[in-house]
Amino acid sequence: MTLILGNEEVEQLLDMRELIPALEESYVELVEGRGANGPRGDLTTPTALHPDGLYALKVQCGVLPKQGVGVVRINSDILVYPETGGGKRREKLPAVDGRYVGLLLFFSTEDGAPLMICPDAAMQRLRVGATNAIAAKYLAPKAPRRAAILGSSGQAEAQLLGLDALYPLEDVRVFSPDRAHREAFAARMAAKTGRRVRACDSGAEACAGAEIVACATNSLAPVFFKDWLARGMHVSSISSAAAEIDPAAWSAFDRMAAFNRADYVLTIATHGLKRADGGGGGGKLPPDLPILPDIVAGRAEGRRRDDETTCFFNNLGMGYQFATAGALVYRKARAQGLGRALPTEWFTETQAS
Repeated sequence: MTLILGNEEVEQLLDMRELIPALEESYVELVEGRGANGPRGDLTTPTALHPDGLYALKVQCGVLPKQGVGVVRINSDILVYPETGGGKRREKLPAVDGRYVGLLLFFSTEDGAPLMICPDAAMQRLRVGATNAIAAKYLAPKAPRRAAILGSSGQAEAQLLGLDALYPLEDVRVFSPDRAHREAFAARMAAKTGRRVRACDSGAEACAGAEIVACATNSLAPVFFKDWLARGMHVSSISSAAAEIDPAAWSAFDRMAAFNRADYVLTIATHGLKRADGGGGGGKLPPDLPILPDIVAGRAEGRRRDDETTCFFNNLGMGYQFATAGALVYRKARAQGLGRALPTEWFTETQAS
């Protein structure tokens, strides 16, 4: 049988305290050559839905043999680039009856069978939050108590959940341009984590005195600036390097790291079509930056001193991460009897393709 899960069920099953060590282990597998990650590919065309919008079909894949799981991620998106809060942002339109389309297809490496199909939203956010939390474990101060979150969306929530799984934070500040949105985020996350979470009126106010700053926006313009950097601070980004963290701040960091050395996207667009975000790939990072999987595997150094300023660019995610998260979700769903089981023969064929 092939398991079908809804997004809410995935969110119920996937716990940061399990996902963080699972991803750490999988990154070691990847560095040691026992895991496989495929390149991301984007196909972009015009769309009739919105005059300034684009249609984007995105595909990623990865295989984690240790857990017996391979995955393909497919996103079918309508993208727009509105001006908001003084800068341009990338937004997806919920064009399918007010909903989005992102699917994960999981397969068994033992017999090739389709194991599970589910939406990608919850797993997408949590794998990003967990990865940035792992980066903080190796690059941030040893016992941080104060954190700033720049952004108030689902990605920002995942950033806080990842940090909350590692540290007993005493003071969490949040800033985003929409006052009502950031205040709602603060109230919701205070209730969810039991931490003190408060909304601030500016990014500078949120970052003042913070030991960790987590940028979690869809902005195509910087949201963190050099003047806000203090000794010992760790700053992280979830988007392309040139977006959230002002390039003027890069020279002020004592140590920088990236997530993925292959920070490119195979982008194919119809004639004359240009994306405002440059195709969704990573920014122009220095080529010699250490990457997080190497740091986790002990092949590159993390933080050396308490007073170092550090930066982590989660520059391009991997389909491979979904194999790790999906293996956790699949086994827990089977154990708890969650989801809907469909006949596997619906997804298989009697002739080789």
